Amino acid sequence: MPLKNRESPLITKHYFNRDESWLDFNRRVLEEAQDDANPLLERVKFLAITASNLDEFFEVRVAGILQRIEDGYNEPGPDLMTPQQTLDSLAQKTHAFVSDQYRCWNKQLLPALAKAGIRMRTWKDLDEEQRKFAIAFYQSEVDPLLTPITIDPAHPFPHVLNKALCLALLLHRKRKSASTQVLGVVTVPRSLPRLVALPSTSGCFDYIFLHELIESQAAAMYRGYEFLSRAAFRVTRNSNLYLQEEEARSLLESVRSELHNRRKGDAVRLEIESDAAPEIVEQLRANFELDDFQVFYTNGPVNLSRLMNLHATTDKPELKYPPFVPRSLRLHRESADLFAEIRRHDILLHHPYDSYNAVVEFIRASAEDPAVLSIKQTLYRTSANSPIFQALREAAQTKEVTVVVELMARFDEASNIRWAHDLEDAGVQVFYGTVGLKTHCKLALLVRRDPEDGIVRQYAHLGTGNYNVETALFYTDLSLLTTNPTVTNAVHNVFNYLTAHSESDDYAPLLVAPLNLAEGFAQRIHREAKYAAEGKPAHIVAKMNSLLEQSVIDALYAASQAGVSIDLIVRGICALRPGVKGLSENIRVCSIVGRFLEHSRIFYFFNGGQEEIYAGSADWMPRNLFERCEVVFPVLDPQLRQRIREEILGAYLADTAESRFLLPSGEYVRSRNRTGRTGPLFHAQEFLIRLAEDKASVRDIPPEPANIAKTKISSASLNGTNPATPQKKQKESRQPKSIAKTSGIAQKTGARKPIRVSPKEFLLD
Repeated sequence: MPLKNRESPLITKHYFNRDESWLDFNRRVLEEAQDDANPLLERVKFLAITASNLDEFFEVRVAGILQRIEDGYNEPGPDLMTPQQTLDSLAQKTHAFVSDQYRCWNKQLLPALAKAGIRMRTWKDLDEEQRKFAIAFYQSEVDPLLTPITIDPAHPFPHVLNKALCLALLLHRKRKSASTQVLGVVTVPRSLPRLVALPSTSGCFDYIFLHELIESQAAAMYRGYEFLSRAAFRVTRNSNLYLQEEEARSLLESVRSELHNRRKGDAVRLEIESDAAPEIVEQLRANFELDDFQVFYTNGPVNLSRLMNLHATTDKPELKYPPFVPRSLRLHRESADLFAEIRRHDILLHHPYDSYNAVVEFIRASAEDPAVLSIKQTLYRTSANSPIFQALREAAQTKEVTVVVELMARFDEASNIRWAHDLEDAGVQVFYGTVGLKTHCKLALLVRRDPEDGIVRQYAHLGTGNYNVETALFYTDLSLLTTNPTVTNAVHNVFNYLTAHSESDDYAPLLVAPLNLAEGFAQRIHREAKYAAEGKPAHIVAKMNSLLEQSVIDALYAASQAGVSIDLIVRGICALRPGVKGLSENIRVCSIVGRFLEHSRIFYFFNGGQEEIYAGSADWMPRNLFERCEVVFPVLDPQLRQRIREEILGAYLADTAESRFLLPSGEYVRSRNRTGRTGPLFHAQEFLIRLAEDKASVRDIPPEPANIAKTKISSASLNGTNPATPQKKQKESRQPKSIAKTSGIAQKTGARKPIRVSPKEFLLD
């Protein structure tokens, strides 16, 4: 029975549509491009990210919906929408979104760039010196790569590659005997930058788009023709892979074959300049077999994602975020090396604030150290010229090295195939995980005979992010380095599962998908509900990329109805509807979009005062819980738990600068617009940067304003009083034993003195 909410009569379902929710997320990214509080070139970068995101959305999600409709599926999902209804909604929303993208570019960014001395020039704008430079560049670098064609019975329409920028030219032969119009097509070379930097004597940074430069010289390619109209266009194709997974080697060959087919998949979108002649649009639409709603007119440059180059090539640091140097791991004065430090205590790293070099050093030192006997690692996505990849190759010369490569990490399949071949050539044992499951967990395990005492120990790295040194500079993730035998033995069992499909009876203390992760989360949510039903303090804080799994959402609804206080920090898709009376009134959902991509997954359970904190690779989505191999690990060290609770979750929940709260209606509103705060806004990511630079302390996290006591988890609930519990029960509730009086940097490196605060001085708000 659909929910009937007297306060919000428009609410008729319990779950938001996942694709509409994703578009809402991309709109939050667009808001960063529209926000003049952000540095100008960073705003351009945010706009480019929205375009790149939308590309993938059409390649995968819209393509999948079209396929379901074609296959006859018309059953509504949990959101009560059929595939056709979803497609109709997305058609309207995506067109509106694209209009807003170009409005941002034309009305906000272009004028601001020009004012800052960064000018996008057309051919007619160029002065004589710039034209000479542009022609010379065209003749030497561009023209040799071009292949102009005309469409006629002898020259059928060329196959246009996925997302390749092209020029369409409506032509008419100048000879009197030729009366028909023909279409010319030129593919813009992908190997060249989309923005060509021009010389300037005015002190400005001047650029011309590559396709405009090619257009200016098109007459030389089509001699004997009269130009009637021209327009840049771009086609997005279905990029889903359809594989028959049988065994590891055939899987690699199947992925390789499907990557070739991806470039030729069915078209799902046509982008074309808004001033294109109707004849051009109709010929392209008919050729690619697209409906009208799949044609997107761009009031500006096609493919806004290439504006990322503007950020990279323009040397104006004052228009970018201030540079930030991550905090390096400092070893205790009595630790001879990283291995000795890990033996002393577990190490928690919060990237990018804590340098990823410690993880690289963990693998590099393992490769070089003769005391290390074997290395096992998973690879999902990695970077070009990865030092981790090189270390694994070198390690294979002297020790046992096993790597589980996920071939089907979307859009990284080609690079992962290369990594797999290169690793095999170096002597690494390469596996491709378990048939039917993506290997998404982030694990490294080494066996070392420690020369200090001759004992053979296992050392493990468990993370929430990929082994990618490039993305580690702007993805927020957690890394745990440990030699705790209960953890390392469990990691060993996970590798046996990945390489031999050998299932263990117990992976404790880890939660492993698809074996026991969903059940483990459900048990912990139900446990909090039981505490709340007994009148005891109970709350959950969960941070993730996406929340979609219906069974988890239903468990959270039940927990909310029992009185559990629930705070969800969900960057992207959220199908849960918060704040609905009688259903989810104790659930708050916020999304943080800022300088860094929030990528860490953290799960906090109060557990009657014996708090549990987990981190790992899994979101609360069906694919993570049931269709991938995922690992979620506990943080067992009390000081590290305190650091996560206070420094990390505390900062995110206090954010009023970049956080947006999800309303029952599905609208996201900025915290800054609803909190009633006076004074400066609190920016979690900027605070964590300052903290890493020793310019801030946990005391700087502000308390919660009295007028939004229900907005976030209150400090009272951490001190034994649950806002969802009757007052009489609150007085009977016991204080949580795990609240410590120290916070700040909880790594026991000996190099930093903990900051002493009382619980009242720091609020999880």
